[in-house]
Amino acid sequence: MSVTQQQVLDALAKVMTPRGVALTSANVLSAIAVNDGKVFFSINVDAAEARAWENVRAHAENAVRALPGVTTAMIALTAERKPGAAPAARQGVPPVSSHRPPHSPAGSPMARQAEIPGIAAVIAVASGKGGVGKSTTALNLALGLRDSGLRVGLLDADIYGPSVPRLTGIREKPELNDERKMIPIVRFGLAIMSIGFLVEEDTAMIWRGPMVMSAITQMLRDVAWGTLDVLVVDMPPGTGDAQLTLAQNVPLKGAIIISTPQDLSLIDARRGLAMFKKVNVPVLGIVENMSYFQCPHCGTRSDIFGHGGARHEAERLGVPFLGEIPLHVAIRETSDAGNPVVVSEPDGPHAAIYRAIATNVREQLKGVIAAA
Repeated sequence: MSVTQQQVLDALAKVMTPRGVALTSANVLSAIAVNDGKVFFSINVDAAEARAWENVRAHAENAVRALPGVTTAMIALTAERKPGAAPAARQGVPPVSSHRPPHSPAGSPMARQAEIPGIAAVIAVASGKGGVGKSTTALNLALGLRDSGLRVGLLDADIYGPSVPRLTGIREKPELNDERKMIPIVRFGLAIMSIGFLVEEDTAMIWRGPMVMSAITQMLRDVAWGTLDVLVVDMPPGTGDAQLTLAQNVPLKGAIIISTPQDLSLIDARRGLAMFKKVNVPVLGIVENMSYFQCPHCGTRSDIFGHGGARHEAERLGVPFLGEIPLHVAIRETSDAGNPVVVSEPDGPHAAIYRAIATNVREQLKGVIAAA
């Protein structure tokens, strides 16, 4: 049974707002997207009202999820300041989420952090710009951690350009458990979740910042991850809402920066490093991807993008250099085929490189994992 937009509107009409009118009459709803049992929309209010509207968002989500035929409901509360208004925190409005570890002062952006039950360590794989092979690296790194004996999950948080469904060959949709949480899809021994599992591959994700933040929060907390030693999060490129949402939601145990050797990529990588340091996330190291090209026929090596830039940058900034990954047709072909090189060529030289990087990362996380 397929749910319709009108059914969603009828359900929302029963949700009352702080203004004393039905949600559908409050002029706060975005366009409602309904696709194959998946419902997406946002509630747009002024930041000064955000605290009062969070319960409305929760009631709306419950009402939509209760509809027959709905498999996923993703509802964002978009709270923006009016021009010239003071930020919500100055008006006495606390963050929407109340999770706060004991060491975080109430006014701190980190006051919303809370551990994800069952997960010992969450680490981010990030890049300052797109096109540097971040998602391919994140997947093969997760597989390398798996091969070291850890229980590993992979969250594709690249909202605008999810690559993990293609890289893993996953075409099925996640199911819900009895608690209405999404069950990650298991492939290659990894627990995997991606926004790409919920939307079609050619769908344009034209989402505003607060909706991106809500989607990432939901994929962190509304997924039945089970017990994991490490959750690897493939981040969108850049230093925007998605990165801050993750850092403010979860006490990250570390971040890995992916860069190519060329100066333009390194400039953006520096921004990523600076952003994680500002929010007190340990930098586990830098990986130089597409470090060199080795001809598959004659074996000749060419430094197409230069070479060694990421290593020098790591030394300059005092962070670990995790390794060099070549630009090689085997990595590209296996990624496009949904059969990553650590799985398809486990005894090959490229799998060995990813495993060596994973070993370095595991060594840095061993205290956290042991404590958990």
